[in-house]
Amino acid sequence: MLMAAVFDLFDGLVARKLRSSPMGAELDNLSDLISFGLAPAYFVLVYGMVADDAYQRVSALAAIVVLLAVVLRLARFSCVTLKDGMFQGMPSPFGALTVVSIVLLELPFVPTLLAIIGVAWLMVSRVEYPKPRGVLAVAMLSWIVAAMGLLAAWAFDAPGGQLLLQTGCALQVVLGAVIPLFATARRVNTFRDNRREARAAQLP
Repeated sequence: MLMAAVFDLFDGLVARKLRSSPMGAELDNLSDLISFGLAPAYFVLVYGMVADDAYQRVSALAAIVVLLAVVLRLARFSCVTLKDGMFQGMPSPFGALTVVSIVLLELPFVPTLLAIIGVAWLMVSRVEYPKPRGVLAVAMLSWIVAAMGLLAAWAFDAPGGQLLLQTGCALQVVLGAVIPLFATARRVNTFRDNRREARAAQLP
């Protein structure tokens, strides 16, 4: 998923450079569905199977919700035109990494389940997210590379690897929660500014 997120940062640039055909867009959606829909959904399903037999059905339902959220997110991306530089709903790569981070934090089952459903809701919501371009793209790439390093430290049982992994997962979850708050605050401020301009225009 991390490698797919890296490729997802650059696929648009490569497509523009190589003048891709319409089939490229369909293949892009298909690869996103597999990498950021099926993969995290399978992760959630296995989490429920390992956690407790009583949680298997609920985890299966949560996995289906995640998968359907990504399907709807990708479908809306293909048919809805937004202002340049913005996404509507949490991007599926960011959502997939957040879902996996929630599971890896090893929180109690109910908070984990609620957080996963919350991420699925954010993916299909109308909250606006900035597209990763320029400095933001570099920051996103740096974060993904850092996450790969944290995973490697954990996988090879490096000293403090478990703590490093959970710290990285916690930061990912915090980012997933904070960005919608900033987006909502920006939208409220824009609405207020528009109302003030409208009132000013009505004054004699």
